Amino acid sequence: MHASVEAAQTATQRRARIQAPLVDSVSCYCRVDTGLKTVVGARKFVPGAKICIQPDIQPNGPKPRNPRRERSRTQAPLLPNLPDDLAIACLIRVPRVEHQNLRLVCKRWNRLLTGNYFYSLRKRLGMAEEWVYVIKRDRDGKISWHAFDPIYQLWQPLPPVPVEYSEALGFGCAVLSGCYLYLFGGKDPLRGSMRRVVFYNARTNKWHRAPDMLRKRQFSGSSVINNCLYVAGGECEGIHRTLRSAEVYDPNKNRWTFIGEMTDGMVPLIGVVYKGKWFLKGLDSHRQVVSEVYAPSTNSWSAVNDGLMSGWRNPSISLNGRLFSSDCRDGCKLRVYDDATDSWSRFMDSKLHLGSSVSLEAAAFVSLNGKLAVIRNNMSISLVDVSNPGRSIETNSAHLWETISGKGQLKTFVSNLWSSIAGRTGLKSHIVHCQVLQV
Repeated sequence: MHASVEAAQTATQRRARIQAPLVDSVSCYCRVDTGLKTVVGARKFVPGAKICIQPDIQPNGPKPRNPRRERSRTQAPLLPNLPDDLAIACLIRVPRVEHQNLRLVCKRWNRLLTGNYFYSLRKRLGMAEEWVYVIKRDRDGKISWHAFDPIYQLWQPLPPVPVEYSEALGFGCAVLSGCYLYLFGGKDPLRGSMRRVVFYNARTNKWHRAPDMLRKRQFSGSSVINNCLYVAGGECEGIHRTLRSAEVYDPNKNRWTFIGEMTDGMVPLIGVVYKGKWFLKGLDSHRQVVSEVYAPSTNSWSAVNDGLMSGWRNPSISLNGRLFSSDCRDGCKLRVYDDATDSWSRFMDSKLHLGSSVSLEAAAFVSLNGKLAVIRNNMSISLVDVSNPGRSIETNSAHLWETISGKGQLKTFVSNLWSSIAGRTGLKSHIVHCQVLQV
């Protein structure tokens, strides 16, 4: 009797060892038959199959598949016989001038080159390129704009500006996040003063809408501090005085908010961010010259009338912690502001002056690849290295100047002659805004 009990226990243990362990996943159905996709179907062949059912398993069908994962398994690679990460490492090294053509290769390339990952990777690896974007008012009053590639020294076509800005006056322009160019405010010939805001994405080469400003304004001042767009002053059609109000746009919150009002309303003529503060100089409602400075840390304005304001001329730029201004009409002479003496002093001279006509007038100073770029109305561009603060006017600095778009130097005589023939009172094309975008 005892022996028979031991034999039965031994046989039971042997069967337990041979029996397959229970599987707590949907794979237990696959072991029965690949065609059985439901609990009901499996139960016909495996008694007690319900013990494999877990709460996270759908009883009426298979587990849904991830379409993105399935697509990644079946879609063609970016480059034949190369993994995608290596293909991307190759594509980010293609010059920016060819990106528009790369988008036409296939849908995968188009998605890659219109996404943020591709360009953030270029920027992180130091491969991003800076282009100069010039917004110009033509002789017929229409707004046109072009992009200049300093590497290949070519002007590139761009999509037209939105129709509401095709003939607008007094609109502002600024760049956020390095690759988004904003147009805001201004006066439409038909609609009057505007609150409208649009922006151009240099990565996708398209225009988009942004939230409108809180106040209608034209000929306002603007600046960018901590990647936020500040707008102040200006005029509004129907209000017979200059505006004191100011507002700021935060792209992370995608909304405008009012900030502290200016002491005196003004139409800013010149502005710059210097040492974390925003300096503005313009005309009040009585057409008197006024100047103020805004401190973001205290959200307050204060009047200022020191050596910086008295000798400040347009165009100007804050670069490498120093404030530079033009010392002649064609921008071939530079001045620099000295904090210690609170005065402006002569800094650099190219020794090659182009003339005083409107077409050769310096319209803007911008920072391009670490150098100061002088942009003129005739679309000529000169670069000067101002990285060495010890240089002075007595130093032979002519070799530090470089012309990368030399229309001004090659056609100086022709430009002056044409300006005289056209007449000084005639309508001439001129640059309205100039910015640098990085992609």
